[in-house]
Amino acid sequence: MDNERVILAIGRLERALSRIETSATAQKTDIDPALAARHEALKEEMKQAIRTIDGLIERQEN
Repeated sequence: MDNERVILAIGRLERALSRIETSATAQKTDIDPALAARHEALKEEMKQAIRTIDGLIERQEN
């Protein structure tokens, strides 16, 4: 059951990141450079969080 909660949380994170990416791409011409930098930093943090979660799941399964 815990794995199901983690999988659902990852799905929500991926959908949110996708919405952010879509919005950022659509508004590329008006993006504030500071906001773009914050967006990239957040994206990298999310990727790292997902890698960490994947590692935790893998260890739990083994």
